Amino acid sequence: MFIGHGSPMLIPDGAPGRKFLEQLGRDMKKPDAILCVSAHWETKTPMVSTAAAPETIYDFYGFPDEFYRITYPASGAPVMAQHAADLLTQAGLNCGTYDTQGLDHGSWVPLWLMFPDADVPVAQLSLQHHLGPAHHLAVGRALAPLADENVLVLGAGNLTHNMQAIMGAFQSGPDAEPADWAAGFDRWVGDAVAEGRWQDLVNYRDLAPFAEIAHPRDEHLLPLFVAVGAAGEDARGRRINDEFLYGTYSQAAFVFEG
Repeated sequence: MFIGHGSPMLIPDGAPGRKFLEQLGRDMKKPDAILCVSAHWETKTPMVSTAAAPETIYDFYGFPDEFYRITYPASGAPVMAQHAADLLTQAGLNCGTYDTQGLDHGSWVPLWLMFPDADVPVAQLSLQHHLGPAHHLAVGRALAPLADENVLVLGAGNLTHNMQAIMGAFQSGPDAEPADWAAGFDRWVGDAVAEGRWQDLVNYRDLAPFAEIAHPRDEHLLPLFVAVGAAGEDARGRRINDEFLYGTYSQAAFVFEG
């Protein structure tokens, strides 16, 4: 699954974008564990967190004080995490483990809404931004056996992520009409997912309209490729959310199945 993780501002009652994640958690079959690929943990080579009790990381600045008192006390999933690391190593991807990595806001914010009881064990998997989409598709495909163990591979990023544009759009309000560039990129990716054009997605920088505007740096899109790959070689995808926030922030979400 790929979701728009948003910011802590999704958490207050009535926040735009909150209802989708709450309903998603209620509707889906609860996994035995979650391997979350957050846009906010980058390492040189793949790393999986084996922390038994991952801390809540406040990797954001300038928010009201109450957001720094929220905790998400889910247990870790060290056995599943080690298994994931082994799968990646067996695939030649040189994966390591890290036993003190907590949950950054790319993980705990959406999970706080999806599973508010914090009753599903969670581990994080890091990104390698310098290695690009094809690498992350391969990472996902190496993790495909986790589906047979009721493990949710959750890519947490955003389908569009241009912070300069987003900051400039706040005055327009959360319900503003999507900008042409945001709508165009969202539509292209959605069509590629629906049609299973995975190689086109890998080459999105060359093929998608408005790619450079939608992702000046593509760390928030890379979790999508892990989610696609984790559904296997015959992956099929479907959109489950088409919300926009502030006219620039696509909260698109997709489920991928084999």
